Amino acid sequence: MRTLTIAILFLTLAITANGQTENDMREFDPHFAHTVYFWFKEPDSKEARATFEKSLQKFLDNSKYAKTSFIGMPPKASRDVVDGSFTYSLIVTFESAEAQKNYQDEAPHKVFIEESSALWEKVIVYDSKGIQ
Repeated sequence: MRTLTIAILFLTLAITANGQTENDMREFDPHFAHTVYFWFKEPDSKEARATFEKSLQKFLDNSKYAKTSFIGMPPKASRDVVDGSFTYSLIVTFESAEAQKNYQDEAPHKVFIEESSALWEKVIVYDSKGIQ
């Protein structure tokens, strides 16, 4: 029975991995990181959050340049040095500064800004190049 369970698990993993797209298999790229913090006008609005998350995910799913992405919300701060005042954070990695520049001009990014910019009152961006 244990052998059968292991075989089924192996086949399930193989089938799942075979169906993954290039976007699903992306790895963190250490060349360029684009970190964005969003402060919403109405941070407690469930409707605003749902609209933002849907629009942002659609954008990231359709970006030709974003290698990896992380969408986050602030945890409960446990130390004074942690700034938890933002509503959402986004970290996107790119293979180069040029790829990040192209990302800024691509249609999915422009659509995201059009759909979501009315939701936020403040945005701060931190871009970083890898040291290697």
